[in-house]
This record gives sequence, C-alpha cells and structure tokens, in this order.
Amino acid sequence: MHIAIAGNIGSGKTSLTESLSKHYKWNAHYEEVLENPYLDDFYHQMERWSFNLQVYFLKSRFSQLLEIQKSKFNVIQDRTIYEDAYIFAPNLHAMGLMSQRDFQNYSSLFELMQTLVSGPDLMIYLRSSIPNLVKNIHKRGREFENSISIEYLSRLNERYEAWIESYSNGKLLIIDVDEFNFVDNQEDLGTIIERIDSEINGLF
Repeated sequence: MHIAIAGNIGSGKTSLTESLSKHYKWNAHYEEVLENPYLDDFYHQMERWSFNLQVYFLKSRFSQLLEIQKSKFNVIQDRTIYEDAYIFAPNLHAMGLMSQRDFQNYSSLFELMQTLVSGPDLMIYLRSSIPNLVKNIHKRGREFENSISIEYLSRLNERYEAWIESYSNGKLLIIDVDEFNFVDNQEDLGTIIERIDSEINGLF
C-alpha cells in the first residue's frame, strides 16, 4: 500500500509522515530538502536556478516511486511527483521565473515519467491557511526559507486548491491542519489517524 502526503511549504507533511510511519509501522520516504544542492541558490536567485531545482526534485520523486513500486512493504511518502509538475513548476513559469522552453522541456519529462508509475492508493492533502504556514516555517528555522514571501505561498496555495479539486489519481483525504495540532497534541493526531483508518479500510 502506498500512502502519500501533499501540502504547501510548512503544512506539516514531514511531521505527519514521521508520526504515521511510527504508528502504522510503514516505511517512510522523505523529501530530499537538506540534501538538495540547488535549494539555497534557488531561494536567492530563483530565475537562474528554477529549472535545475525542479528537475532535481522530479528525478528524486521519480526514483522514490520506482522504489515504492518494487517494495513489498506499506509505504508513506512525504510530498508527491504531482506537486512538482502541477504546482511548483507551473507557478515558477507563471511568475516569469522559468522560461517557456525550460517549462516545456520539464513538462515533457514529467509526462514521460508518468507513463511508468502509478498514483498512491491514498492521497492525504494538508490544507492550511497562509498565517499557519508562515508560523510553521518560522518555527522550524531553516535559513534558506527566510526569503519565502507571503505572495509566493499564496500563489502555491491557489494552485494546490485547483489541483486537489480536480485530483483523480486515487482516493483523497483532505485534512484542515489549522484545526489540528498533530505535532504537540496526541488527541488531534488520534483524530487524524481515525480518519485515515476509515479511508484505508475502504481500500480493501
């Protein structure tokens, strides 16, 4: 079984992935953030490094999916290949931070990859307000994220909502993380787990 968690920067994907991995004894696949050699450069010079960054993430996510498809264990994945292709890359293109040529090249690569992998059995989308995202980003204190603007987060949120509205690659569970402090409150985490249990039971 393949479970994936999607959501904007600071929505709590990694924290929830870790908690659910421990609870269900699932193998966790995390997003390569600190290991990404382009991320710091990107936040300081977005137009120069946008294509490099997105191709790195696409390659990383595609490699994860190939590994997940071969796995005999239940897997939970922190962020998906769809978010790269339908949210981050198009947003950079729309903002004039990725050229039309690079965006077409990127999109063609994604379409090719998509023919070789399948979607998760359950997609968990963490919906969050901008103030909550900003609070979480500041709380974790990654230096390279200090330059992320509210406008950038808002653009991403709009694209996330549009993508989720038309999502059709499998079962979908939406969790409003403004209402749940699953990091510090075990009761809130328990409520989320109950909702996930209901969805998982429906898969069989």
